[in-house]
Amino acid sequence: MALLSHSNFGSSDCPSASKMRQALELVKAQAPELMIDGEMHGDAALVESIRNERMPDSPLKGSANILVMPNMEAARISYNLLRVSSSEGVTVGPVLMGVAKPVHILTPIASVRRIVNMVALAVVEAQTQPL
Repeated sequence: MALLSHSNFGSSDCPSASKMRQALELVKAQAPELMIDGEMHGDAALVESIRNERMPDSPLKGSANILVMPNMEAARISYNLLRVSSSEGVTVGPVLMGVAKPVHILTPIASVRRIVNMVALAVVEAQTQPL
């Protein structure tokens, strides 16, 4: 899991970079077993050799499989870029976190495949969460 920013491992003290560093501290305190690092650029999150040049002690191995963005704008831009540039446009998400029950939002242009994927995700979440 990588916490993304325009800053790389403390290279900036702007509010969004500070927010990601604070998030890293919180996660490490509450779930130290998670393989997480940040804040970092997207290329460092996805390419281990780039990350190791800048932060050789990073606990991440290989490509990060979860990318956490500093705000909704960055997340939406990244989501749309990744959606059209990889996986033949098949996506699952967005996924809302931190709510009491499974909640997912679909846009009016969602394909049948996307609707089926999101329903499957909601069913799995509902089965694994207590009512």
